[in-house]
Amino acid sequence: MQEFPLHMQNFLTYLETIRGKSSLTVDEYALDLRMFFRFLKRERGLVSPSLPFEQIPIDDVDEALLRSVTLSDFYAFLSYLARDRGDTAATRARKVSCLRSYFKYITNHQHILDSNPADLLEVPKNPSRLPVYLSLEESTKLLNAVEGENAVRDYAILTLFLNCGMRLSELCGMNLSRLNLRERVVRIVGKGNKERQIHLNDACVVALEAYLAVRPAEGVKGEHRDAVFLSRQKRRINGRTVELMMKKYLKDAQLNEQRYTPHKLRHTAATLMFSEGGVDVRTLKEILGHEQLNTTQIYTHVGDRQLREATQKNPLAGLKRDVGQPSARERAEHLKNGAGSPLQEGCAQQEQEDKEEQEAEPEKR
Repeated sequence: MQEFPLHMQNFLTYLETIRGKSSLTVDEYALDLRMFFRFLKRERGLVSPSLPFEQIPIDDVDEALLRSVTLSDFYAFLSYLARDRGDTAATRARKVSCLRSYFKYITNHQHILDSNPADLLEVPKNPSRLPVYLSLEESTKLLNAVEGENAVRDYAILTLFLNCGMRLSELCGMNLSRLNLRERVVRIVGKGNKERQIHLNDACVVALEAYLAVRPAEGVKGEHRDAVFLSRQKRRINGRTVELMMKKYLKDAQLNEQRYTPHKLRHTAATLMFSEGGVDVRTLKEILGHEQLNTTQIYTHVGDRQLREATQKNPLAGLKRDVGQPSARERAEHLKNGAGSPLQEGCAQQEQEDKEEQEAEPEKR
């Protein structure tokens, strides 16, 4: 953190020790702050225009510069992110969250500012999208595609993703000391370093028992001995290894390896539990480790099968009529007027056409 001035270092430490943010979140906030102040210095003409953006230092950001920041600076930064960098609304929203937290901290905790310029900074609207997930059939195809040297381990990993809805970091961080197969539970550390208990179903227990029976015990270094899942090097498995492993099996299962990620398997677990298993949204919130219920609401989307079933439940779904055939009212009107039924009239007309065609035959000959 040497490249950051002291007030930023204090803020990042505060996030990790007091707010309980994960190291990944703290790292992302540090990058966001660095980008904002690099942009600000360039916009203010405080660095040479020829200096590459990535080389603009921020260790000299002082209280005078902080006091000069206005709401317009934030808007200009967000415009730069959208137009020049092509950042999505979600990415810009995270950067806004970082800036709001930081300026609130230096205003209320360090008292560098008298008023917070980010108070009125709004979060960019993020268009709601349905989560990407595998269907039940596709999930089964993925599991059936697992084979090879690490098949037992890989099958257990995919089974946990698809049944428990774990995050990638949570799965990689699983420890033997927190796993109890007899009680069918495992305690994991999620976002914000919050610990929660995951209940294991039959598929998870069987898959884990099979893997632990072949998991390497010798040659594992001390810091990795407690890890549930190990790599070929007998080290705690990392996220990148899991991602590459999953892409291989997606391809083998003839599924789109570019479309699906480990986090999409978390979406899959949540969607299948809600739509196929009938799990209510509040229980799902606890399973996934969400703080807010509205975060879980994205999994309550309705699938195509449910939509088809819903339309079939319409009371009019069984009413069928050939549009070309007359209705009961039309038939009654014809009979009332002394005419034959439309069907009879149609037959008579056809007979007349057949007769005219026969009379025309000798002429053709």
